Amino acid sequence: MLDKHNIAVVDDHTLFRKGLISLINVFPNFEVILEASNGKDFIERLNPEQLPEIVLMDISMPEMDGYATCEWLKSHYPAIKVLALSTMDAETAIIKMIRSGAKGYIVKDADLSELKLAFSELLSIGFFYNELVSRKVINSISRILEDNDAVTALQKLSDNELNFLRLSCSEKTYQEIANEMFKSEKTIDGYRAELFKKLNVSSRVGMVMYAIKNGIVQL
Repeated sequence: MLDKHNIAVVDDHTLFRKGLISLINVFPNFEVILEASNGKDFIERLNPEQLPEIVLMDISMPEMDGYATCEWLKSHYPAIKVLALSTMDAETAIIKMIRSGAKGYIVKDADLSELKLAFSELLSIGFFYNELVSRKVINSISRILEDNDAVTALQKLSDNELNFLRLSCSEKTYQEIANEMFKSEKTIDGYRAELFKKLNVSSRVGMVMYAIKNGIVQL
C-alpha cells in the first residue's frame, strides 16, 4: 500500500472546499487531513503532530488571508509547501504570494490533472508554476543561478535599473514606479526591456524571482 501524502485545504467557500476535498481524496497517493475556512481557522486547527506536506490555500479570505497565512507558515513551518489557489490571475497577486513564500500557484478553474501534477512537482522538485507564471521563466532563472552569469549580470545594471528592479518587486504598477522614479513611462519601458535582456527573463515575475534569489530584495 502506498503511503499517503497529507494535504490541507484552506478556503472560505464551503461548497467549493468540500467538493475539492472529495476530489483530492480520490487521488491514489493523497489525503486531506485538515480543512479550514481562513488562515486563523487553519492555524488553530493545525496539529504539530500531524502536519500537512502541502497546503492548498485560497488568497482572498476573511480574518486572515492567504498572504498573511503564507508568511506565518514560512516563519513557523517552512517545510510545508503552499500551493496558492485563487480566481485571481493578476500579476501583483502572483508576485505577492511568491514573496510571501508560496511554492506554486494555480487557478480555481484548472483541470484536476494539473492539480495532481502540481502536488507531484511540489513534492519532487519543490515548486510548481504553470503557464500563468511561466515555467520557462523559472528554468531560465535556475540556469542563471547555476553559473557565474548572475554576478556578471548584476554588475552590468545601472543604478536606475537596480532601483527599477527593486520597485518592480512591490505591488506598484509600472506607471506608479515611473512617478516614484520621476521618469517617463517610455523610460520605464526601456528599463524593463533592458532588464529582460540582461537577466535573461521574460516577465515581471521573472525579474522578481531573480531579485529574491540574488538578495536584491529581502522576503
